[in-house]
Amino acid sequence: MAATAAAQDDPRDWLARTDQALSNRNYEGVFVHQHAGESETLRVIHRVDGEGVAERLLSMDGSGREFIRKGTQLICYLPDQRTVLVERSPDSALLLSGLPRIDASSAGQYEIKELARARVSGRATRVVAIAPMDQLRYGYRVWIDEATAMPLKTQLRDSRGGVLEQIVFTSLNMLAHIPRAALEPGVDAHGYRWIRRDAEPVDSRSLSVSWEASALPPGFRMTASARQTLPAGPVEHLVFSDGLASVSVFIEQARADGTEPASDDAATLGTSSAYSTSMRGYRVTAVGEVPPETVRIIAQSIRNAGPASAPPESASSATATVDMRQRIAVDGAIDAAAGSATAAPARSLNADRPAFGDAGTLGGLGSIAVPGAARGGGAGKR
Repeated sequence: MAATAAAQDDPRDWLARTDQALSNRNYEGVFVHQHAGESETLRVIHRVDGEGVAERLLSMDGSGREFIRKGTQLICYLPDQRTVLVERSPDSALLLSGLPRIDASSAGQYEIKELARARVSGRATRVVAIAPMDQLRYGYRVWIDEATAMPLKTQLRDSRGGVLEQIVFTSLNMLAHIPRAALEPGVDAHGYRWIRRDAEPVDSRSLSVSWEASALPPGFRMTASARQTLPAGPVEHLVFSDGLASVSVFIEQARADGTEPASDDAATLGTSSAYSTSMRGYRVTAVGEVPPETVRIIAQSIRNAGPASAPPESASSATATVDMRQRIAVDGAIDAAAGSATAAPARSLNADRPAFGDAGTLGGLGSIAVPGAARGGGAGKR
């Protein structure tokens, strides 16, 4: 009995229960996203039934943006740009998902402990701190509702404990039933431009080498490798993770017209860091919710591994492991998306290549990804 009680009080167990609650229960709530001195209020509706998971996320602060996921399809309504972006992937990552579970590979990189209990929005919570052991990753602090295991408050923190980003639920209801109508968009998209970003097959002949990392930051390892097609053409997509933080690396052939910048380039987009470098006729771009030094180390560690093998039938499967804002930021860095919905060119990586201006995800906060919560796409050049 004592062992069972101890397991229930283990902070890792509370993080796992939070992940299950976010994924498997019906709920509706309003939360505030605070970042870089600004805030945005959003409403989330999460429905689970025999047909799977459906979600709706909408901004309540004037832009009218809405995001609806049903199964593997995500539709982003952007009234301020009169644009609808449709994404489809083999995975069905949630719009608001839980923190990744700490596994054996990541345990040595973070200190995990429970802090003094506190109250959030009138509810009793368990407070779990995940602190990085070095300067190469961010940490987290999560206030977990004791009654429902839902994360009522979540912070992304730097290695010194400074708060980079925060989500706080101001209201949250766990519901027995949510009607289908609650998942329908409130946006009239008549006359909007529709941009579809479905996965496309990749011609393996256009990528003649495969890739590996020679020296990764402690705890990081390659967790996915695939080839996919972005607007600029075929790229190899590698994903590196320490079990909590993750970095996506996109490798494309350098431009034949000689306009590819020879120097390295770095940029930030909210709490995402990006770094791009050239290597033997290829451009390597690393993007992740990690400090800038981490993406630089990973990008510069990429090396040719030898002749490329033919891609598997699910060549684009790795697209599911990187959140939407990272993918759109990289698309903008690699090339202009077809019919780009940008409001202004991004000043990140390659300034002559526009990026989407507003269809991003809420950075940081583990895998708590909230498309559209990020402000703008004009990342400042370092």
